[in-house]
Amino acid sequence: MKKVLVICGPTATGKTKLAIYLIKALSLGEKDLLGEIVSVDSRQVCQKMDIGTGKDLPLGAKFTYPEDSLKKKKIGCYQISGVKIWGYDLVSPKEDFSVATYLKKATPIVRNILSRDKMPVLVGGSGLYLKSLVDGIPNVLVPRDNNLRRWLSDLSVGELFEKLAQLDSKKAASLNLSDRKNPRRLIRAIEVAQWRARNLGKKVSLVLPWDKESDFLFIGLMAPLPVLKNRIKKRVIGRLRVGFKKEVLELLRDGIDWSFHSMDTLGYKNIKNYLLGKINKKEMIEDWVGDEFAYARRQMTWFKKDKRIIWFDISNEDWLKEVEKTVKNWYYS
Repeated sequence: MKKVLVICGPTATGKTKLAIYLIKALSLGEKDLLGEIVSVDSRQVCQKMDIGTGKDLPLGAKFTYPEDSLKKKKIGCYQISGVKIWGYDLVSPKEDFSVATYLKKATPIVRNILSRDKMPVLVGGSGLYLKSLVDGIPNVLVPRDNNLRRWLSDLSVGELFEKLAQLDSKKAASLNLSDRKNPRRLIRAIEVAQWRARNLGKKVSLVLPWDKESDFLFIGLMAPLPVLKNRIKKRVIGRLRVGFKKEVLELLRDGIDWSFHSMDTLGYKNIKNYLLGKINKKEMIEDWVGDEFAYARRQMTWFKKDKRIIWFDISNEDWLKEVEKTVKNWYYS
């Protein structure tokens, strides 16, 4: 039976640090680590965007291609404390990236890890990416239609919903109030509906790397909201101290301007008005912390729906011991 460990939860809870600790705690020695990390983070896929996305790479960390089958696909990894971390630097910041692109990159990574009798440790806070990789999501591989998106971008939310209702009344009726007011989700739903109409009978599917024998354990990290907000603030200040501003300026010098989708990422979009002189540093920090905290709350809302997750409060004194005990009991069972 092949074991798969999942560590998820909101930002700033120490998921990657925990993953490294657990891999070492389960292994017999540093030279024979039993697991490798696969990042499940929609922000960490971009090259040259290290500090702002929280990759926390040690000084001098090198991106290498240790597996020939993945090197052909231009997929490599970093090592932190001896543990391989895959899923970083999958694309240029100038490229558009989606769940479908992530799946196409992450699936061969997981297969490669399993083929070497190692345990994949899926780590991240991007709920949709995690669900797509673990469970699969219908229509995730339906391609983007940029011409359609540009046309739809001029429509109001009401007009978008009406358009969807005409194309797929069942899908429109199934949307909750929040989704009905979300232009991005409405546009994607219309995109899928139109693709289906043009491709009657055609299916798009991706074979996931798991089989019936795969044994998953889901660990979730959380904290009371005041604790979480304080951790987010410390993290934001820390990223600024270690050179986040310099990282953004280098991206801009490399031609990656504010129009690219990657630059709409948390942190990068928050520093924009500061660099343009429209707000001061204190205002920028408050704006960034506020957006990260709002994102963390959305992450919790998403993950709370998954009843497979065993939650641990990182503000409790013995949380790490309890996590280690839970993981070891599962792994050696």
